[in-house]
Amino acid sequence: MEKIFIKNRNGQKIAVVIEQPEGKARGLAFVMDGLSGIKESLHVRAMAESFLANMFIVVTFDFRNTYGESEGKYENANVTNYYEDLEDVVNWSSKQNWYQEPFWLAGHSLGGMCAGLFAEKYPEKIFALAPIAAAVVGKLIIKKYQTSRLEQYKIWEKTGIREETSSTRPDLIKRLNWHQFKQDLLKYSLLDKVSKLTMPTLLVVGDKDELFEQQKILFEKLPGKKELHIVKKAPHTFIEANHLTELKQIFDKWIKSLN
Repeated sequence: MEKIFIKNRNGQKIAVVIEQPEGKARGLAFVMDGLSGIKESLHVRAMAESFLANMFIVVTFDFRNTYGESEGKYENANVTNYYEDLEDVVNWSSKQNWYQEPFWLAGHSLGGMCAGLFAEKYPEKIFALAPIAAAVVGKLIIKKYQTSRLEQYKIWEKTGIREETSSTRPDLIKRLNWHQFKQDLLKYSLLDKVSKLTMPTLLVVGDKDELFEQQKILFEKLPGKKELHIVKKAPHTFIEANHLTELKQIFDKWIKSLN
């Protein structure tokens, strides 16, 4: 395992980890977390370890404006920042001697949206895609919040701050600049250019995830070889050991079926 710090297009620091398999690599995979997430998250590790076990080089990294090792403050996080970081990490990787194309791309939640956006822009670079519990359509996410989180949503709109307790770190209170995040999110949808996603695509979502319906919408519109797996009793972020085991098994079987 090698951890380095690279500079993004604006000279800001991004923490990147490169893991090599024991033996000749059969492919390259980029794996990323979502909003506020870090490269060490349990579900990120589950995906990364599945690729490593199948002899892939794996690149994970912390987006800027998370609670990881990259620069920036969480309050400034948005889709645009995260997507640019993905582009910059791939661009840096393309100059390394271990780089391969086409590569595999996996991301959770907002990272899943970024993975999909990247695959739509650069389909020739992607061998297979895994937007896990992905944010699919910004407008639909905001609409969902207005029903599933109405009281919270009213507070966010009034104060301009989205404040919530981390699902993986109960001691952490996350505060996001809501208005800038919302306006940025509303600009994005994976459905606008979904016809570009002709590569094999894996969707995994918990049946307790408030983004569950969006996965079904995306799945129906995907034009290529595709799989949708529903993890019973799992929330948006996979935390429980049995859910993480199932996620890892799904990835392992998917990778083997294509590799």
